Amino acid sequence: MIGRYALSPLKEIWEEKRKYERWLQVELAVIEAFEREGTAPKGTAEKIKAKAHIDVLRIHEIEAEVDHDVIAFIKAVTENLGDEARFFHKGLTSSDVVDTALSLALVETGKFILEALDEFSDALKNKAKEHRKTIIMGRTHGVHAEPTSFGLKMLSFLAEAERNRDRLYSCLDRLAVGKLSGAVGNYANISPEIEKIALERLGLKPTKLSTQVIPRDIHAEFLSVLALIGSGIERLAVEIRHLQKTEVLEVQEPFKEKQRGSSAMPHKKNPILSERLSGMARLLRSYAQVEYENIPLWHERDISHSSTERIVFPDATMLAYYMLKKASYLVKNLTVNQERMLENFSHSKNLVFSQRVMLALVEKGMSREKAYKLIQKLSDRTWYEGIDFKKVVLKDPTISEYLKTQEISELFNPSYYLRNVEKIYRRFGL
Repeated sequence: MIGRYALSPLKEIWEEKRKYERWLQVELAVIEAFEREGTAPKGTAEKIKAKAHIDVLRIHEIEAEVDHDVIAFIKAVTENLGDEARFFHKGLTSSDVVDTALSLALVETGKFILEALDEFSDALKNKAKEHRKTIIMGRTHGVHAEPTSFGLKMLSFLAEAERNRDRLYSCLDRLAVGKLSGAVGNYANISPEIEKIALERLGLKPTKLSTQVIPRDIHAEFLSVLALIGSGIERLAVEIRHLQKTEVLEVQEPFKEKQRGSSAMPHKKNPILSERLSGMARLLRSYAQVEYENIPLWHERDISHSSTERIVFPDATMLAYYMLKKASYLVKNLTVNQERMLENFSHSKNLVFSQRVMLALVEKGMSREKAYKLIQKLSDRTWYEGIDFKKVVLKDPTISEYLKTQEISELFNPSYYLRNVEKIYRRFGL
């Protein structure tokens, strides 16, 4: 992840030294398990912990010779140890350490992402409460459909965020697993009891069955959830991008006092944050796809997944966190132009009430087919002649046979479309 989009505390989690510290944490947990079982002298882990030193440059020096990062780590950490060094990495294979430490990192990042998702949900909730009765034109296919509430728009994004929170929370439990089962996962040189004790110390559970690696469908699920989070944010971003168009201008991204929108045109205020979030969502989805490709490894394991995961896991988690923080800022500081919403409402010349007029005729006894054809014909007059639909309806003799003038006028009240809004809000406890 480039520094431009790397935010604390996630960027520190993925620093190289932190990775080696997690590897050491796993090794020490295994040695502590040996002590508990009685196969290592008491205090061995403490002695190693006191003497072990993570020297990234030294690890790099050794790796340049051995061309194996875990071996380089082991040699660098143990070169100053005494007899206790023989218990370091005993019975383990590289992936025991790497995959278990990876789980520690992913669970840690996942918890921060969960917090950021809660912040995003709170921002949506507050905006929805503020605009529960703010009338805005609902659009389908980009065309005026029927009136709705801007608050309901925000609730739709909140509902999606809540589903993603449930997905992430559940996924993190399945992600909190490790494996200390040896070269092909059969515990040939280390026991399941040692694994259980060591993983408990790390706050992890044993994988039900592993090969040399933790099965990658577990990781693919996690990245899939991050992709869903990103796609939910993009859905919000696309909505804002449309509503900020000059000819719409119903909402506007926050624009700082000294901010500039264009190097050439001083008047420009562009939805750059929403556009950035849209682009980032594409990346998140692509990272999920990479991890799907990492599921079918050869036999008990190959390393075709390794190179991709060094990129995908840090980038995807930092990207999801960045997107959530920026989306929260966007929602909290969004300018909502209620006057423009009402102005745009009038542009369809009341055509948006067509369904209500049709249904009123049906309720009065006209067949649905006849009512539909009649209202469609009158709608065409509004479209092509520019006459207000309400006036056309009031003057139509066929409609007058079924509906009184006062009844027709009542059909054109936009508040009718918000009559059940409170029931929807109660589903959210609002």
